[in-house]
Amino acid sequence: MRQVFVGREEELAALARARERAASGRPQRVLVEGPPGSGKTALVRHFLEDVPRVLYAEGEDGATAFPYGVLEQLIGPGPWADPRAGGIALLETLQKTPELQGPDGTCGDGTCPDRTCADVVALVVDDAQWADTASLQALGFAARRLRVLGDPRVMVVVVVRDIADPRVPEGQRRLFGGGAAVRVRLGGLAPAELRTLGGALGPGPLTARAAARLYEHTGGNPSYVRELLEREGPRLVEALEHTDSTPPAPRSCAFSVRARLLPCTADTEALLAAASVLGRCCPLGEAALLAGLADPLPALEQAVRAGLLTERPDDSVVRFPDPVVHAAVYHALGPARRRALHRGAEALAGDEETALHHRARAAAGPAPGLSAELAACGRRSVAGQAWRKAERQLSAAARLAPGRAAYEQYTLESIECRLLAGDVPDTAEVAAQIGEFAASGWRSYLLGRLGEADPDRAESLLRDAWRRCDPVADRVLAARIAGRFAALCGSAARDTEAANWAGLALRLAPHTPAVDTVRYLALSGMATSGQAGQTARALAALDRLPDPAVASPAQLQDLMGRGTLRTVTGDLTGALRDLTGVLAAGRTHTAPFRMTAAGALAAAEYRAGHWDAALGHCEPALSLTDDGGQSHTALYCRMLATLTHAARGSFAEAREQLRRMTGGTGTGTSVGVGPGTAAPGGTGPAVWTALAQAHLARALGRPEDVVAALEPLLPPNAEGRGRAGGRGGGRDGEGNHVDPLAPLDPLGHLDEPGAVPWPDLLADAWTELGEHHRAARLLGRYEALALRRDRAGALMRAARSRGTLAAAVGDAAVAEKAFRTALWHARRTEEPFGRAQVHLAYGQFLRRTSKRARAGEQLREARGLLVRLRARPDLERCERELAVGGPVGGPVVGGPAVGGAPVGGPAVKSAPVGGSAVGGSVAPGRERLPADASSLTAQERMVAGRVAAGLTNRQVARELVISVKTVEFHLGRIYAKLGVPSRTRLAALLAGQEVALPGQD
Repeated sequence: MRQVFVGREEELAALARARERAASGRPQRVLVEGPPGSGKTALVRHFLEDVPRVLYAEGEDGATAFPYGVLEQLIGPGPWADPRAGGIALLETLQKTPELQGPDGTCGDGTCPDRTCADVVALVVDDAQWADTASLQALGFAARRLRVLGDPRVMVVVVVRDIADPRVPEGQRRLFGGGAAVRVRLGGLAPAELRTLGGALGPGPLTARAAARLYEHTGGNPSYVRELLEREGPRLVEALEHTDSTPPAPRSCAFSVRARLLPCTADTEALLAAASVLGRCCPLGEAALLAGLADPLPALEQAVRAGLLTERPDDSVVRFPDPVVHAAVYHALGPARRRALHRGAEALAGDEETALHHRARAAAGPAPGLSAELAACGRRSVAGQAWRKAERQLSAAARLAPGRAAYEQYTLESIECRLLAGDVPDTAEVAAQIGEFAASGWRSYLLGRLGEADPDRAESLLRDAWRRCDPVADRVLAARIAGRFAALCGSAARDTEAANWAGLALRLAPHTPAVDTVRYLALSGMATSGQAGQTARALAALDRLPDPAVASPAQLQDLMGRGTLRTVTGDLTGALRDLTGVLAAGRTHTAPFRMTAAGALAAAEYRAGHWDAALGHCEPALSLTDDGGQSHTALYCRMLATLTHAARGSFAEAREQLRRMTGGTGTGTSVGVGPGTAAPGGTGPAVWTALAQAHLARALGRPEDVVAALEPLLPPNAEGRGRAGGRGGGRDGEGNHVDPLAPLDPLGHLDEPGAVPWPDLLADAWTELGEHHRAARLLGRYEALALRRDRAGALMRAARSRGTLAAAVGDAAVAEKAFRTALWHARRTEEPFGRAQVHLAYGQFLRRTSKRARAGEQLREARGLLVRLRARPDLERCERELAVGGPVGGPVVGGPAVGGAPVGGPAVKSAPVGGSAVGGSVAPGRERLPADASSLTAQERMVAGRVAAGLTNRQVARELVISVKTVEFHLGRIYAKLGVPSRTRLAALLAGQEVALPGQD
């Protein structure tokens, strides 16, 4: 077998910690235990690869009668009179080991005075359950007396299946199983690790579905998995993908089962064969009837003693001990006997579904009638939302279909069931499979559903599906297509169209469980499409909905929609109550429903400051993206996770979420993804990515990156260009006719002030970069929308940003009024992070205008909120502002980072960076500017002073904790304002001037 090692990070870390302690002179006793095939030997050998000295021995089955056999493997031949003499000899061997003989605690060659190096000796006994007793006793004697070596840098490792095995002497069980020993217990590899192993050993990467089934089948046992991957190859993957079949057993397990069956009676073998056909577990009486046994107890007793069945005294059900034993017995049956037993099981079945299952397993080829029955049963399971059962039944119907057309239709329906169950397939592989099917509405619909990661292609495929579908003859398929259009429009920020398509789907087939998010999409599209009057009317109409625990499926959708409406309108308490109940009650609904509910709840929790809960509820959506690319809900949840990690200063986690959003292709910026990735006007995935980029850039103090991310999201009319009206199926919220097949308009709830905030971020960044007119225009539009729709949170952010802008241009009166307005709106919101930003920005402004007492009040209020949120970047800024008590002269700019984290409020460095002055004071005789330098902002003054002092752009950026791009931006404006062409001329101009410049913080 090719050697491949995967996983086991925790176990390796435990061994590494034991090695470090041993290297410091504290001898370690380590026990590694786990069932056969769990990879104990592989783990230990992998760990020992860089250990300088290893004494290794292993027990051998049947060799326990040879005294001191293991000890001889460790130190050479004896003889020894007793285990004590053997233990002494082992200690003497260790004492002579070069690695333990270094002078003054150094390594054996005397070159390393650092005792933390890994100069340990590892003493290893593998398969200790087969080691002779004398050797184990000698090992125990030596392990207890390692201190006599003086500098015992030794770790003794015992590898055993189970330390409680009676073949291990009692003294050794206490020595290595006690609390003083390091105990490493191995279980199976996790499904994700099996995928890695499959990629290394198998025909290709396993899908998440195949890895999960392989884990269920083998318990993650590495030996079983390796054997199956290397022996079965593509056949294994095929068997794992078909849930109506039993995967093969590892050959070693099959041989073991066969050996245990040899001494069994014919009745025992018959009972086992019948039980294997009935499943992993079955009633004993049913297995006895199928096997033709009047008294099954003697056979059962023999099977239990052989380890082939298990039973409980108070239970009439018999079980196979694990799936591979069941598979070994089942696959050992010949095809004729297997089919005969399935036909017999059909006669015993108590329900139609079980009878159909056995009929399908007994069929030897195409069976038109049976295939149609299975398909009908599968569709009934779909109506009952039993997605996994439906998928098994439809897959069996496809396998037995008499012709190509029926096979393709049943296969398409079974794939949809997998998607609805959350069983995400390998999208490329499945798309390639059904891409060879005949053109049909179902084929295009599913290809569009599988291709959501490419919205343009998904749109084209869904339009093709719509053209091929007759909404009158096949209303259910038409509703499915309309529902996917609603989801696509919603993800592409076309909320009016999403509401229209969702309404169309409801009119076509209001009770189709496959489109169980359309009522929600209709309401959420209304919430974010600017239809303020309709939003209020919808909330009033939804006022009397029942508790989620007793709600019908349609009412659960309405409750989820009401929760989203409440999130947008600022009623976060009500939103959290609705959405928490929906997520708890929706466990039996489709995976898209559960993902959408989790994403909606995470959005409300983020706004409400429940950040840990928000991250936890993002996980269900993110866990379903391993195979099928990025679903829109997953992208939205990754955006929320990025915002949360960025606000907390967990920048590595935030960057990782961004990397996953972009597929690891982002390049070229300090944030980690390319600037301007959003398409003009913004489409769903690009919008979420741009918002994530911007919030991370804000937290990092990089306004130029904020601008690069958000400028592409500006609607055309923000710069004086026109904008096309919304289009969709039927009529929009204002009565205008909309064409269902018109191209998707790329704009949407980016205009909704109650959605994810971004205009204030862009305005703050423009303010910091000196683009005051652009910031003012954007804020005017943002304030008007927020006021018209009465979004208190947006009004709070807009007023705070307006105060920042006014302070930057030197209008203290307007700034004071704006900040007071922001505080008034803050009292109307339930958003602690937004309130903290208002208090922080206002406190900064007050401190810079010499109102230190009032500034302290605002800053302390901000600090209290930020501490509770653990918003580290903004908290560090707030602490520094509080630490700097003196006023700062000169104009104030919004948002330069203290510690690299602007919050959109006015800020100047408040802690010494590379100099001794504090609070903006300047040492006498330091950098000077001409008398008309008042045109420079405070940030430009600091950049100019450092450039004149001879620093490079990179050095200036490092000292001011800003990016090189920001330095270059400021230099361009400085040159223009002062009329100089270069840094040399700038330095010469500054040399003889009289006006003080804040060159150091």
